[in-house]
Amino acid sequence: MCIFVAFYIRNSFPLKRLEEFFVAFSDAAWGMPLLLLLMGGGFYFMFYSGFLPFRYLRHAINVLRGKYDDPNDPGDINHFEALSAALAATVGMGNISGVAVAIAIGGPGVLFWMWVSAFVGMATKFFTCSLSVMYRGHDSVGHLEGGPMYVIETGLGKKWKPLAVLFAVAGLFGTLPIFQANQLTQVVREVLLAPHGLTTTDPFYTNLTIGLGLVFITSLVIFGGIQRIGHVAGKMVPGMVILYMLSVFYIMFTNYTAIPGAFAMIFEDAFTAQTMLGGAVGAIIIAGARRAAFSNEAGIGTASMMHGAAKTDEPIREGLVAMLGPFIDTIVVCTLTGLAIIVTGTWQTSDANGVTMTATAFNNAMPGFGSYVLVICVLIFAFTSLFSYSYYGTKCFSYLFGAKYKHYYNYFYVATIVFGATATITAVIALIDGMYAMMAIPTMISALLLSPKVMTAARDYFKRMKEFREVEKQKA
Repeated sequence: MCIFVAFYIRNSFPLKRLEEFFVAFSDAAWGMPLLLLLMGGGFYFMFYSGFLPFRYLRHAINVLRGKYDDPNDPGDINHFEALSAALAATVGMGNISGVAVAIAIGGPGVLFWMWVSAFVGMATKFFTCSLSVMYRGHDSVGHLEGGPMYVIETGLGKKWKPLAVLFAVAGLFGTLPIFQANQLTQVVREVLLAPHGLTTTDPFYTNLTIGLGLVFITSLVIFGGIQRIGHVAGKMVPGMVILYMLSVFYIMFTNYTAIPGAFAMIFEDAFTAQTMLGGAVGAIIIAGARRAAFSNEAGIGTASMMHGAAKTDEPIREGLVAMLGPFIDTIVVCTLTGLAIIVTGTWQTSDANGVTMTATAFNNAMPGFGSYVLVICVLIFAFTSLFSYSYYGTKCFSYLFGAKYKHYYNYFYVATIVFGATATITAVIALIDGMYAMMAIPTMISALLLSPKVMTAARDYFKRMKEFREVEKQKA
C-alpha cells in the first residue's frame, strides 16, 4: 500500500502546484490575527494567572518526580510518562531542523521571538492542559479521553461542537509524521548513504527505501497503543535530550569566543530583521511564533491530548507538569540548536536547509564525526515523534468516526510516512504549519473562554496544598 501511494503521488499529482497551494494556505493561515490569538492569548494567560508558571516551578518538578502519583487515579499513564510522551512529539525534528529552517528564513533574530513565544507558551500550556483533565470526556466506547475537542464539547456545550470538529479534522492532518519522515530521510541519505556511494541515481528510490524502513519500525510501536508509546517515550526522551545537550555544549565550548557575539546578534536582529528580511520586523516575529508553535505546540492543542491521558484527578497538577514542556523544548533545546548554527557560522556559509544545515554545523565543530553524532540524535528525536504523533491522530479520528474504528487511522498514518520521505521539505512544512494554525483557533478560543474556571480550580488547589503542608509540619 505504501509503495502504491508513493508511486501514485509521484506520477499522478502536479507536485509543484500542490506545493504552491500548501505554501499559500500556510501563509494565509499564519497572519496577524493568529499571531495575536496565540501570543496575545499567551500574555493574557501569563498576567491573568499572576505569573503562576514561574511561581510554582518547584512544585511542578515535585509532581513530575512522582511525589503525588496515585495509581488509582483515573487515566492511562503517570505524570512523567505524559510529559515524556508529549515531549517525544515536541522535542523532535522541530528542534533540530525546524530551528535551522527558521534561521535560514528569518536570520538569528528569529530565535529571540521563539523565546518570547515559549515564555508565554508556558502559561498557555498550563491553562490548556489543566482544562484537558478538568473537562475530560468519553469516547464512543466509554473510555476516558482528554483534548481540546472534549474541552470544547464538555466545557462550552454542544452548541460549540463545530469548533471541536474543526480541531479534530485539522488534527488528522496536522499530526501526520511527514515532516519527521522527510528530515530523517534527508539526514540518513546525505550523511550515512551518499558519502559511501549507497544512493541510487534517482533519489526517489533511495527516499522510498528509507521511508519503508521507517514504516516498519514505527508500526512495531504505534500498534501497541498509548501504554507502549508512553513507556517507550519515557525511556528514550531523557537520554536523547542529554546526548543532544552534551553535543551542543561541546560545540559552544570549542567556539566560546563567538558566544557573546551570537547573543548580541540575536537581540539586535530581533528588532531590526536586517540579516535576512530587510527590516521586516513583523515578518520575523511571525516566523519566530510559527517555529515556536511547531516546536513546543503551546496553544496548538496536541499536548493537551497526551496530558489528558494522565493518571490524575487534579487538573491543576497536570497543568503544572505540562508547562515545563515549552521551557525544556524551546528555551533549552531550540536555543542549543540555534547557538550551534550561529557560533559555527553555518547559517552564513551553508546553502543547506533543515537538518542538513544543523548537520553541517555539527561537522564544522566536530570534523569527521560530528554529523554522525547528530544522526544518532536525529534517529531518537524523529522516532519518538513518529510514535507520539500517531496517538494524537488516533484520538482525533476516534472523536470524528468512533473509537471502534480508530485502528484504521494508523494504517493511513504509516502510509503517509512514505509521502513525507519522498516529498519536498517546502511542501511538507507548509502543510503542517497550515494545519497547526487551524488547530490553534479552537484550542485558544476555548482556553480563553474557560480560563476563569482554571483560576478558580487553581486557587482551590493551592489552598489545599498549603493546608496539607501545614498539617505535615505539625506531625513532624
